[in-house]
Amino acid sequence: MNDTTNRRVLIIGGGTAGITVAASLRRRGPANIDVTIVEPSDVHYYQPAFTLVGAGVYDLARTRRSEDSLIPPGVRRIKAGAAAFDPAANTVRLTNGETLDYDYLVVATGVKLDWGKVEGLADTLGKNGVCSNYSPDYVDYTTQCLKALTSGSRAVFTQPPLPFKCPGAPQKIVYLTADQLRQAGILQQVSLRYFVHAPVIFGVPYFARELVKIAQRYGVEVNYQHNLVAVDGPARTATFEIVGGDKQGQRVAVPFDMLHVSPPQSPHDEVKSSPLANAAGWVEVNQNTMQHVRFANVFALGDVCSAPNSKTAAAVRKQAPVVVRNIANLVAGKAVDSGYDGYASCPLTTAMGKTILAEFVYGGKVTPTLPLDPARERWLNWWIKVTGLPLMYWRYMLKGHEWFLKHNTDFKEPAA
Repeated sequence: MNDTTNRRVLIIGGGTAGITVAASLRRRGPANIDVTIVEPSDVHYYQPAFTLVGAGVYDLARTRRSEDSLIPPGVRRIKAGAAAFDPAANTVRLTNGETLDYDYLVVATGVKLDWGKVEGLADTLGKNGVCSNYSPDYVDYTTQCLKALTSGSRAVFTQPPLPFKCPGAPQKIVYLTADQLRQAGILQQVSLRYFVHAPVIFGVPYFARELVKIAQRYGVEVNYQHNLVAVDGPARTATFEIVGGDKQGQRVAVPFDMLHVSPPQSPHDEVKSSPLANAAGWVEVNQNTMQHVRFANVFALGDVCSAPNSKTAAAVRKQAPVVVRNIANLVAGKAVDSGYDGYASCPLTTAMGKTILAEFVYGGKVTPTLPLDPARERWLNWWIKVTGLPLMYWRYMLKGHEWFLKHNTDFKEPAA
């Protein structure tokens, strides 16, 4: 293959990761590439705002754009999904029966919301006080449930087993609910219970210490190592299994008036069953180069890949340039480079108008972008969450721009 031969780049998934990579490829990738995106959905959502929608402070319509309006110029879109991957033959079979071949493959399919892993959950979502900010189909119902809380109500919130996208989201809605109850003068009269599968409230200790204090400030009862296994909507009862400690294996029935569920999540079946997957079903990549560990012309990023970073849009923002640069390196006959350090950002909404901007890399090392104490709740961070990040997403990130501020990898955490 000579230098003027067009290379075919096939991107499976037209969400945050897929669009960002396509736009970056068109903006600064090799000139001799043809880019195709495979995406079945005609609607694209800015999912990081769903927490705000559920809290009633952001309109769902503002999170929504048509998929075709986001496809970069010069990129072809096929309205279908992937049915099967054959990386040995450099082909992907689609749900419409078509088989596409490629020179370079980028897998960006995201994750599946596994409602069915919790007995009875799918049958009661969107009614009986059972809501979730993880789906645009149910996020407005979260607002209804929150507003229906009165003195004596019981609000229950869940966090599933890792990995799942936006690890801070399950508790963001806890604090926004609590703060609205405080403003209504009934916080002390409403039971707030948060059931966490993990043994800690957040995976990065520096921020976990502050979040424990915030939960205590609101009077939230945090129950660690509890996993939601069943929901009886008509009976308004959630069943949790204890997954650690002396009572491991025991089940606890918890009554509720509002139940906010963060569902278990997993790779899509066509990914999980493919040669690209590791034992857990995720596309197996080098955590720094985003290149597949067995198929050199395959890359993956975003929620579907095996890299042990937090699954956030901010991670995609840092991963996408690495994928694009490494595809360009391969086209030019160069070695790939290790440019991704595990960066993720999680704006933790702790009150109406206050947010902790948690930024970190592999190993839980704190790496703030702003020269401020990153563990402090700030109005500035709320503005970043509500206004700044959506603007950056729609106008810059999905357009392939990469000139963002760098995170500080030399930050020294103060003594605990």
